[in-house]
Amino acid sequence: NKSPRNPVHSRLPPVELRLEEFIQDCQEERRKRRGFRGLLLKRRKMVEPTPMTTPTEVVIHPLVLLSTVDHYNRLNAGVVAGKRVVGVLLGTSLKGTVDVTNSFAIPFEEDAKSPNIFFLDHNFLENMYGMFRKVNARERIVGWYSTGPKIKPNDLDIHQIFRQYCTNPVYCIIEVEPKELGIPCTSYIAKEETEDESSEPKLTFQHVPSSVGALEAEEIGVEHLLRDVSDTTVSTLSTQVKDKVAALTGLYSRLEEIKSYMNQVIEGKLPINHNIMYKIQGIFNILPLLHHQRSQKEMAIETNDNLMAMYISSLVRSVIAIHNLIN
Repeated sequence: NKSPRNPVHSRLPPVELRLEEFIQDCQEERRKRRGFRGLLLKRRKMVEPTPMTTPTEVVIHPLVLLSTVDHYNRLNAGVVAGKRVVGVLLGTSLKGTVDVTNSFAIPFEEDAKSPNIFFLDHNFLENMYGMFRKVNARERIVGWYSTGPKIKPNDLDIHQIFRQYCTNPVYCIIEVEPKELGIPCTSYIAKEETEDESSEPKLTFQHVPSSVGALEAEEIGVEHLLRDVSDTTVSTLSTQVKDKVAALTGLYSRLEEIKSYMNQVIEGKLPINHNIMYKIQGIFNILPLLHHQRSQKEMAIETNDNLMAMYISSLVRSVIAIHNLIN
């Protein structure tokens, strides 16, 4: 005659016994989840948001562009129409100018049919940011990037997530396959706008001027990289014609943009921006007066002098090349 281990359970029917065990398992699982959630909250509190003023200018360094292109090519190897990638921008902010000096990629997935459904790995972001802080404590999270090529509906939701790590994050769209000449990146910040007094404010993206800047060490590295891609010392007729066509195409696109803006201002679709008007007036003031005889003569003399210098330099280079060949 062996006594039962639990006299209370021995008196219960089998169904009630299984129900009590199920309730105990549920309570144990709830306690585990509460502990795991508390651990996550403690980890989240370790990452303090970067205090930043409202950005007025964004300077992107070459390393960020190279890292973005590498991230896109690794994720979309062998794919014609690849999906966009998302990453974190690191750098510093001083008096409204944001210097983006470094970046790293993060796991990101989104549903093509439902833009509101996406996945962004917070734990990976915080672990990578902690390791980058150990290497360079000055670099903070200043925003995030994507390969666009345009703003998508879920970008505002992703931007709100990055507000946990930065008070005023910058959103940069970096085009890995640019179709037009110019800077392959566009920067935005989020601002609240209201259509009227009765409506609630909504977040919208506002454009911020961006440029590509580099330190002296970065310039040397880019020059060495370009030497491996193409030999800049060799100049042929085809490359010169190609460069001239590219420059004229860029000039034509800028003139068309100025023309469309002026037409919209005349039609009353856009308000007058005096800063833009001052810059357009400055462009016209720089243009030479070619309808005067004196100006035409001075332009011809300057052009001839430049062509003479180019002709002499090409002759010297040819003589040196023949001398090296004979020796």
